[in-house]
Amino acid sequence: MRLLQAHPLLRGGVGLSEPASGLAERLAGIRTRIASACRRSGRPEGSVTLVGASKTQAATVVEEAFRAGLAVFGENRVQEGLAKRRELPPEVAAGISWHLIGPLQSNKVRAALDLTTVIHSIDRVRIAEAIDREAAARGLTVSGLVEVNLAGEESKHGFSPQGLAAALQPLVALGHLRLSGLMAIPPPAASPEASRPWFRALRELRDTLAARPEWADFPGWLSMGMSDDFEVAIEEGATHVRVGTALFGSR
Repeated sequence: MRLLQAHPLLRGGVGLSEPASGLAERLAGIRTRIASACRRSGRPEGSVTLVGASKTQAATVVEEAFRAGLAVFGENRVQEGLAKRRELPPEVAAGISWHLIGPLQSNKVRAALDLTTVIHSIDRVRIAEAIDREAAARGLTVSGLVEVNLAGEESKHGFSPQGLAAALQPLVALGHLRLSGLMAIPPPAASPEASRPWFRALRELRDTLAARPEWADFPGWLSMGMSDDFEVAIEEGATHVRVGTALFGSR
């Protein structure tokens, strides 16, 4: 495998690592755990997308993970994702589906759509409308997941679960941002099982929206679950799990 030099934009200050020893084995282990969680909950394995949360990982590590079979990567920062993509061999860059899983500022919308058409962090009406305008200008359709602040934590972004359908009503008519589901990060918990009620609450919110006539074509994705609790999230209905440390190792 050809190893790449880190792009200058990725050097210093972001804690990038060398290619991760044992990454392929960890990826296989995570896929086995996903399959087991799907079986326990009576779901097909293919109903869950593994998103490799590659924040601060070097382009070499992304390439290694891709060649081991991972095709979907989630970046928290648009510029970091774009810099990594420039460093990858063309065949690798062309094969990766990039998802934005971190907060998006209005002045980064254009750059975000240079990287991805899947955004997990729609946290306010204004950003949704900005994405829709930029997507329309490019003739694109963007899939967006609404971030829900389930516990009302001041440290987190997102819509309140109370009155969610009414808050999202202005977005129903958007033509180029397709609201595809919900995303949430539960409060810190002592165990994976302690996150189960939060995952269940997000699923119930999804089901409530899906039952409304204006959301008849709502795909109903649920982006929830990370390294410590993704199996519980799958049991509660996750369609996308965002796994970083368990896959790439400690940052």
